Amino acid sequence: MVRAFFSFFGSIFSMLTLGLIMGAFTLGAVFYIYGRDLPSHEVLASYAPRQISRIYDRNGEIIDEFAVERRLFTPAEEIPELVKHAFVAAEDQNFYTHPGFDVRGMAAAVADAVQSRGRDLRGASTITQQVMKNFLLSSDRTVERKIKELILAVRIENALDKERILELYLNEIFLGQNSYGVTAAALTYFNAPLGELTAGQTAYLAALAQRPGNLHPVRQHDDAIARRNYVLGRMLEDGYIDQETHDREVAAPLETVQGGEIDSFRSALPPRDYFTDEIRRQLSARYTEEEFFSGGLSIRATVDPDLQIEAAHALQRALEDFDHSRSTWRGTGKTIDPSLLDDEESWRAALADVEVARDITLDGTWYPAVVLNVEDSQLTLGVEGREEPSVTVPREDIAWMRGDFFENFEVGDVVHVRRMTTGEDGTGDLIRWTLRQVPLIEGAFMAMDVNTGRVLAMQGGFSYQHSVYNRATQAYRQPGSAFKPFVYAAALDSGYSPATIVVDAPIEIDTPQGVWRPQNASHQYYGPTPLRTGIEQSRNLMTIRLAQEVGMDIVARYAEEFGVYDEMNHVLANALGSQETTLYRIVAAYAMFANGGERVEPTLVDRVQDRWGNTIYRHDQRMCTDCSVPTLLPGEAPNIVSNRDRIMNAVTAYQLVSMMQGVVERGTARGAINLPVPIAGKTGTTNDAKDVWFVGFSNTIVAGCYIGYDQPEPMYGASGGGVCAPVFQQFMQSAIDEFGGGPFEVPPECQFIKIDRFSGARLPDSASGPNVVAECFRAGEEPVFGITFDGGFSVAGDLPLVDEVRAASRNVTTSTGGTAVVGPRASFGTLSSGGLY
Repeated sequence: MVRAFFSFFGSIFSMLTLGLIMGAFTLGAVFYIYGRDLPSHEVLASYAPRQISRIYDRNGEIIDEFAVERRLFTPAEEIPELVKHAFVAAEDQNFYTHPGFDVRGMAAAVADAVQSRGRDLRGASTITQQVMKNFLLSSDRTVERKIKELILAVRIENALDKERILELYLNEIFLGQNSYGVTAAALTYFNAPLGELTAGQTAYLAALAQRPGNLHPVRQHDDAIARRNYVLGRMLEDGYIDQETHDREVAAPLETVQGGEIDSFRSALPPRDYFTDEIRRQLSARYTEEEFFSGGLSIRATVDPDLQIEAAHALQRALEDFDHSRSTWRGTGKTIDPSLLDDEESWRAALADVEVARDITLDGTWYPAVVLNVEDSQLTLGVEGREEPSVTVPREDIAWMRGDFFENFEVGDVVHVRRMTTGEDGTGDLIRWTLRQVPLIEGAFMAMDVNTGRVLAMQGGFSYQHSVYNRATQAYRQPGSAFKPFVYAAALDSGYSPATIVVDAPIEIDTPQGVWRPQNASHQYYGPTPLRTGIEQSRNLMTIRLAQEVGMDIVARYAEEFGVYDEMNHVLANALGSQETTLYRIVAAYAMFANGGERVEPTLVDRVQDRWGNTIYRHDQRMCTDCSVPTLLPGEAPNIVSNRDRIMNAVTAYQLVSMMQGVVERGTARGAINLPVPIAGKTGTTNDAKDVWFVGFSNTIVAGCYIGYDQPEPMYGASGGGVCAPVFQQFMQSAIDEFGGGPFEVPPECQFIKIDRFSGARLPDSASGPNVVAECFRAGEEPVFGITFDGGFSVAGDLPLVDEVRAASRNVTTSTGGTAVVGPRASFGTLSSGGLY
C-alpha cells in the first residue's frame, strides 16, 4: 500500500519534473530560435533619431525650422525629474525595479483578458519593451514580436542603465501633432521648455503616450482632462507629487496652443519666405532631403532680417505701382458662399479656410476680407483678425482702377485690405481702409556682400504664400543690356580701353531665321563713339561690333568664367543678353566687378553644424592670421588672407566699374539713383520690355532687381532704369546705413589720362568740364588714340547720324495750338527693334 502510494506520487513527480525540463527546454529553444536573428541592441548606443533642422539668422534668432518628425533631442540629465516621474507613473510603475519585463503587469493583463473573454485587451509592455519595439522591431501585435521584444528588453537592461533607457524613450515617443519626444511636444502644446511645465501639463503629455491620436485637447477635451487627472492620481499614489499639487492641477483647466489660450511657438517666428525655402532647396541637394529634414542641423543663414524686410517692401512697392498703372482689378479670385455672410461666426470661419496670402506687410499688414455689401459709394467688408464686425472702403479708394464698385465686386468676394494710417509703416491714426491686390506682374530682388558672397536679402516674388516660385534663383530670363558689361570686360582684357573708338552704325546679319537688323533703343546712330559712352548709353550696335571684334568665343568664355552661364552660345545676339540666365547668377557675377576681379561664390549659409555641434560646412575659407593675437591694438583690423582666384585683371575691373559709374551718373540710370556713396550699375531692358533689370553695387554691397510677367508679355513703357532702379535705390538707402561704403579701390597699376568722353580724344591734364573724364590706363602702356573699330561690318557713306536727324526735324502745330519739334517720317527700318537693349 505504502509502496503503491510512493510509486504513484513518484510517477507524478517524475512527470512534473520531466514536464518542467521539457518546458524549460522548449522555452529555451523558442528564445534561442527567436533570438538568433534579432537586431543588435548595440545600435542604441549610437542613437541618432530624426530631429528638427533649424535655421538661425545672423543674430542667432530662429527664423525657420524643417522636419519630418518634430523632435528636439534632450539628454536625460536635462530632462526634469517631474517629466520622468509623470511618464513612469503613467506607463511603467515598476520601471526602476523590473529586469526589462513586468511579470505582475503581464499577469494582470492576462487576468483582465480572461475575465472579459478577450474583449479587454491591454498591453503590459514596460518602457524598456516599448523602446525595443520603437527602435528595433515592428508594431505588429503578434506573439512572435512579443517574444522578440522580451528578449531584447532583457538584453538592453544588461547593457544600459535605467536613465539611458528612459532618455531613449522620452526622446523617441510619438505624442501627437507630429511631435516626437517630450521637448518638441512641450513646445507644440504649451510653447514652453520642459523646465517650465506644471505637473498638470506633464501629466497631459504622459497621458498622450498611450493614446496620442485620441486625446486632442480641443476635439476630445473631456477625455483629455480625464486621462490627465488619472495620471496625476498615479503620480500622487507613487509619491511624485503631494496632495495639494494634485488637487490644484486636477482643478486647473487644460489650456493649450491648440485651444488658442497659448500663442504657438511658430507664431513667434517670421513667416516662411523665399530665403529660408531656398536654403532648404540648396541644402537638400547637398545633403539629401532625408538628412536635411531629419538630421537636426543647425544652419546659420547669411540673411540680415532688417534688410530682408526692406528688400521685400522695395520690390513689392515697385510691383504694386506698376500693377496700379494698368488700372485693372482682379482681386484674389476666391469667394465665400453669400448665405454664410449673415452670421459673423460663420463668415469668419469660412474666411479662415480661404487660401490667400497672409504674409504681406507693405505699408502695414494686409488682411484677408470678405465683401459683405456693395453700394455705389462704398464697400462693406468683414476683416479677418479684427474685432470690428465690419469696415467700409470709400469710393475714392478705387480711383486707380477702371469701373466702379458694382462692376468690380460682388457680395462674397474675398479681397485684401490694409489700414491706411498717418504712419507710413501702417502705424498711427486710421485714415481709412484701402483695397489691395497681389499684382500679376512679378519679379525678384537679391543683395549680397561683394567680398564674401554672403547673400543678405532675397525676395523671389511679391508674396511667398501667394507663389513659392523663387524668381531670383529659378526664373531663367533674358538679361538684355545687363549682360553688356561682360562684353566690355572681355574687350578691356583684350587690349581695348574706355577711350577706344567703336563705330555706332547700322548692321545687317544673315541668320537662319532671316536678316537681323539690330538697332539702338533710340533708333538713331551716333557714328564713332568711345567705349565709355557705348556702355553708359547702352548702345546695341556698338556692343555687337565690339563682340565681333573681340570674338564671341572670348565673350562666352568670360560669361562662363563669371558664372553667368554654364555654356553660352556663340551667336552675336547673345552679346545683347538674349540667352537666359538668373538674377542669382548675374548679381554674383557683378560682385566680382565690385571687389576688383576676384572670384566670389554666393551663399545663403555661413555655417552648418550637425546634431553634435560639429561644423560640416563653412563658407568663408579665408584665414585670419592674427585674430587670436592679444596685443592687437584697439581699432586695428586683423589681417585677413584671401585665397580667392583672380578672374579679371584689377585694372580691367576698375575701368569697367568707372564706366558703370557713368551709367548711374549720366547714362540709362541717371536720375534714378541718388545715394551718398559711389554707385556703379547697369540697366537691362529686352525687346518690348518683357524683362527689365537693374543691377548695381557700391564697394560693399551688390544688389539686383528683375521684373517681368511669369508668362513673358510686353510691359509697354517700362524700362530697367524706370522700374527696377527705384527698387535698388530704396533698398540701398538702408543697406548703406548699415554697411557703409566709399570710393572704389584704385589699383596701383593705374595711370590716369584725361580724355573727351564724346570723342575719345586725349586732353591736357589741366582740362575740365562736363565732357572731361580721367580714364585709368595700365601703367607703362601708352594708350593709342585715333583708331576706330567697326567689327568688320561695312558702314554706309551717307549714314544718317544723330546730328543729321536733328537737322531734318521740323516744327509742327499741336492740337492745343502750341508747337513741337518732330523728326523725319519714320520708315520700317527705324521702327524695327531688331534686338535687345
